[in-house]
Amino acid sequence: MLTPLGRLDKYAASENVFNRQMVARSLLDTLREVCDDERDCIAVLERISRLADDSEPTVRAELMEQVPHIALFCQENRPAIPYAFSKYLLPIVVRYLADQNNQVRKTSQAALLALLEQELIERFDVETKVCPVLVELTAPDSNDDVKTEAVAIMCKMAPMVGKDITERLILPRFCEMCCDCRMFHVRKVCAANFGDICSVVGQQATEEMLLPRFFQLCSDNVWGVRKACAECFMAVSCATCQEIRRTKLSALFINLISDPSRWVRQAAFQSLGPFISTFANPSSSGQYFKEENKSSEDTSVEDKNRTRDEEVPEDAQIRPEDVPADPTVSNSSVKLEGAPDPDIGTESPRKPPGDSSLPCPLSSEPHQEAASNEDDKKPGTCRSASRLEVGSSAQDSAPLDQELYNSFHFWRTPLPEIDLDVELEQGPGNKLVPEGLEGMPEATSPASANITVATRQELEEMIENLEPHIDDPDVKAQVDVLAAALRASSLDACDEVSEAARRAPQDELPGCRLDHGTSGPLTSEAVENMESALRYIHDDSDSGTSGGFSPDEERRAKVQDVVPQALLDQYLSMTDPSRAQTVDTEIAKHCAYSLPGVALTLGRQNWHCLRETYETLASDMQWKVRRTLAFSIHELAVILGDQLTAADLVPIFNGFLKDLDEVRIGVLKHLHDFLKLLHIDKRREYLYQLQEFLVTDNSRNWRFRAELAEQLILLLELYSPRDIYDYLRPIALNLCADKVSSVRWISYKLVGEMVRKLHRAAPPTFGVDLIRELVESFGRCPRWSGRQAFVFVCQTVIEDECLPMDQFAVHLMPHLLTLANDRVPNVRVLLAKTLRQTLLEKEYFLTSASCHQEAVEQTIMALQMDRDSDVKYFASIHPASTKISEDAMSTASSTY
Repeated sequence: MLTPLGRLDKYAASENVFNRQMVARSLLDTLREVCDDERDCIAVLERISRLADDSEPTVRAELMEQVPHIALFCQENRPAIPYAFSKYLLPIVVRYLADQNNQVRKTSQAALLALLEQELIERFDVETKVCPVLVELTAPDSNDDVKTEAVAIMCKMAPMVGKDITERLILPRFCEMCCDCRMFHVRKVCAANFGDICSVVGQQATEEMLLPRFFQLCSDNVWGVRKACAECFMAVSCATCQEIRRTKLSALFINLISDPSRWVRQAAFQSLGPFISTFANPSSSGQYFKEENKSSEDTSVEDKNRTRDEEVPEDAQIRPEDVPADPTVSNSSVKLEGAPDPDIGTESPRKPPGDSSLPCPLSSEPHQEAASNEDDKKPGTCRSASRLEVGSSAQDSAPLDQELYNSFHFWRTPLPEIDLDVELEQGPGNKLVPEGLEGMPEATSPASANITVATRQELEEMIENLEPHIDDPDVKAQVDVLAAALRASSLDACDEVSEAARRAPQDELPGCRLDHGTSGPLTSEAVENMESALRYIHDDSDSGTSGGFSPDEERRAKVQDVVPQALLDQYLSMTDPSRAQTVDTEIAKHCAYSLPGVALTLGRQNWHCLRETYETLASDMQWKVRRTLAFSIHELAVILGDQLTAADLVPIFNGFLKDLDEVRIGVLKHLHDFLKLLHIDKRREYLYQLQEFLVTDNSRNWRFRAELAEQLILLLELYSPRDIYDYLRPIALNLCADKVSSVRWISYKLVGEMVRKLHRAAPPTFGVDLIRELVESFGRCPRWSGRQAFVFVCQTVIEDECLPMDQFAVHLMPHLLTLANDRVPNVRVLLAKTLRQTLLEKEYFLTSASCHQEAVEQTIMALQMDRDSDVKYFASIHPASTKISEDAMSTASSTY
């Protein structure tokens, strides 16, 4: 007999704790009962304020759990109870943040975040009521637990309140808490949330105020703080500019990777791949332009800009896939560095590397400058005037085997600097003219291959100075590069000339000669030889150590300029077996997980840096590592392009197809995504292997077969009607007879889509043959489950309109109606549902008065008089609650 307010007052004053808890739980219902009266609503809110002073923690915690729901109600009824939340509820939430009971504090923190997330707190209240309290709770004299929790709340609410409030009210205190010398728990919370704060305040505040604190936290005495820094490193890197990321954060991250604590090293290696991915930019990833949509002028400008903006490593080689394949660029000539412009003369200076129209210069820039300076000092030096051009007259015919690469053209395989305009040095009074070359013009040695003795001595001194610091990964990478440059500079010009004299008669490049006064375009035969040389470079670089590379030269081949080399070296070392013992047994899995992101960052032109690592991961003993690669191989194929995919990923993809089911499922889930990237001829080779997916290690692994059916639906668009009928049709019919109903139901959709595709083909003979096989294999199957499957296929064809209704009436409906006399009630029940709920709803059978409609009506009338009650029920009425798709699961012959 009590009113809602009377009942509330009675139980709120009870000495029984459970009664007061019940009052807290029923506050929202009470508000809904009195929402029409503003005074009663205010009275309820006032009683909430009194209930918040309850001495029992469980009552206060229960009340705080209801506050977000009450606040939402107040927001929806704002005209009736204005400012209710700000005046009555928010002070309770803020006060409970400092409650002595841990459960009450946790509940209030969750309530505050929920209110902020739903935007139920006004901006003014956040600035005047919430933030000042949090700042006060983080004061030096505050309780340790409260301070730690308050810092965590400040960090979590920063993304919700925005940049302005965070910079003015939260950021100063956050910076102070990062330097809290007394409690490492506070510093650990700051480190764990550092990335969120950086992403909110932006680049300028991060670099000016937060980065110094971050450097301190990364060198904290407590390993837990350093570990938290390693985990958020990617988010911090995203909030900084490229220069700071490269010069400061890279060195800082290297320190974390070599941290004395194994837990810190483990977290750092897990974040290494994501950190490397922050160096990505479109000009290096190669994902920003389509060659087929570019004119020759646009392509040339883009290539020049890319070369100008990026430093090309000394070991860069032109690879066939790096040269634009667009036919519109055939008119632009390709000039090798060192070839002077014929309009200026033989004494004109060389064109700078940035002016080259190729993606990568053929020779290294430092060597060029040293050699050019030396040449300028010698009066007897003369330059070659030969100009190698690839014009529109170049033919695409393949070169002959005997005209392939040889040691005279490019003296030895490991040499990375390639120059075709060979020059022989000639000093005053010292003329080198070997036998057999008296009739040839004099020339100088290539500038990129000649470094003076003084320059070599400088390199040796630099190496000696760096050797005491060889433990530093950055220093070690510099020593490797300098050592490789020193070896490349030690070529003797006299030996090269002797080699040229010995091989000149049989190895001379046709159409490519050394001349002082003339220059001209290459003939088509010379162009073929040049293209074959480029292909040889690419093939030889892929051969690894078998091509004669020393370990130092192999390391040099992995040098690039997209990310700091020390970071890449550490990432490549994650496949080292010793890392699994000293860092983490799952380190190879983390490497595999982040490899597509690293590959996208480096770009396809630097894939050679990752190829060996990828092959090592693909053959790892742990199936989890191979499974990770299998799930991402389609994404890597998009990054690398069709040529590198066919050369490097297809063999690994083939290996995954024969792996464990745990690995094969990764390939299967993205089978369509990978195969669509291959050439049509290569794609057809996999038609023979699709049948193998029906065989699994465990026959109960029905999800594997269900995924196969899903992928086959997508694969229909990649193959011709002949291939679909010859290879995919047997698999689809096999899956339609699977033991598990979920697999069968997807297979019915597969067969329906197959009927659609084959029927639309010209001529539709394959479609007619498929329908005939469906009738023979399922419509007249001696087992009732096969005949039931035939009804399901027909129902799918009708629902998805895989066939025009007139064609369905001719090819499938006569065989479908004969099942009205089937001896198994399950078949007749499904037939009644299909005819009543699906077929008769089609406009073709509603409007046309044909013999087909009459046959359907006679069949339904026969089913209405069936001896089975269920058949009569579904044939007589149209049950709205019963769906065919639900019956696919419920009327299965057997289901796991």
